[in-house]
Amino acid sequence: MPSSSRDAQRIEHLDALRGFALFGILIVNIGVFASPWFGLGAADPAFDAPSDRITHGLIAALFEMKFYLLFSFLFGYSFQLQLDSARRADAAFVPRMVRRLLGLWSIGLIHAVLLFHGDILSTYAVLGLLLLAMRDSPEQLAWRRAIRLIGMTAAAWAGLALLLWIGGDTRPADADAAALARAAQAVQSGFTGDPGEVIDARLHELGSTAIVLACLQAPCALAMFLFGLIAGRRQVLARLDRYQPLLRRVRWYGLSIGLPAALVFAAITVLAPGGPLELLALALSVLTAPWLSLAYAAWAMAAFDSAHGRRAVAALAPAGRMALSNYLLQSLACALVFTGYGFGLMGRVSPLGCVAIAVALFGAQLWLSRWWLRRHAYGPVEWLLRALTIGHWPRLRKGLPDSR
Repeated sequence: MPSSSRDAQRIEHLDALRGFALFGILIVNIGVFASPWFGLGAADPAFDAPSDRITHGLIAALFEMKFYLLFSFLFGYSFQLQLDSARRADAAFVPRMVRRLLGLWSIGLIHAVLLFHGDILSTYAVLGLLLLAMRDSPEQLAWRRAIRLIGMTAAAWAGLALLLWIGGDTRPADADAAALARAAQAVQSGFTGDPGEVIDARLHELGSTAIVLACLQAPCALAMFLFGLIAGRRQVLARLDRYQPLLRRVRWYGLSIGLPAALVFAAITVLAPGGPLELLALALSVLTAPWLSLAYAAWAMAAFDSAHGRRAVAALAPAGRMALSNYLLQSLACALVFTGYGFGLMGRVSPLGCVAIAVALFGAQLWLSRWWLRRHAYGPVEWLLRALTIGHWPRLRKGLPDSR
């Protein structure tokens, strides 16, 4: 196969992997929209049947703390590809990337206020500035920084669990069922009210969400940025033949270490939510989820070369090419289904029902992405972000010149 064809195939595989990560993120995020009990440290008593628990457990084991890390790895990998491209073209990379990150931060802020308080885009933008400052770090230094970020984050959550245990807080958080029910009812009332009430409820949730982002997701995402940066320098995903031994080790160690820890995390989350034990399980997940995420990537890239895998690539790659637009569209669709913007179904859909909605929504996105990219060069939000980055309107329709 000619080099140009092989490079195009690897880029398509990278887009497909991004689309795969987008689906996993949706499976997790839809639960935030659907349940007023999310984040309260207790199960929703309305959905406590065995099927609900099994669904919750599978999502916790296979999806939570996995797919946003995979997406973060791909962010770092793509960052390095863009840096390499700018250097080959002798173009100014830093000013353009700063404008891109400022645009991403602005889009994320609007997203957080209007659609989803669990927004990750604004966090990515801030972390992207840190990655920009570390772009020339030696590989060993970048590796050590990533490991330290993961280790320190896990140690912090384990330390918090230990402090609660020493302080005598050994009961699960659902001990005061009446107080939790009142809190859940307040959340549900806010998010199913009129649009103004929905925004007020979202602004109220932003404070607690920001703590989780700063103390959990942000350091882990930055660590995965650095792993992606290293992989991008070596072009691991473009030179799979060269790195087969490494990818086999990633698959083996990722599954053998990450999967048992994920099952422990899921069991505790389902059977004993709240309290120090769940925090200890969270610390274990922080330590091991990155390896399971990397194993997912290694397995997917190997599978993409098979006959069935090539069909999966053809389906997933368009969604991955316009991942930003699809991420925002997922939030819009979920807001219309579950909040007062639309049907107001928060608290009324089972976990299994949420999975069915997510699968249907993502299937529609696969079709819509393929249809859109037949006619357009970029996804709509990607087009806007590119305009903010380069300072003029790029062509949107295929075959048309840029507008200057």
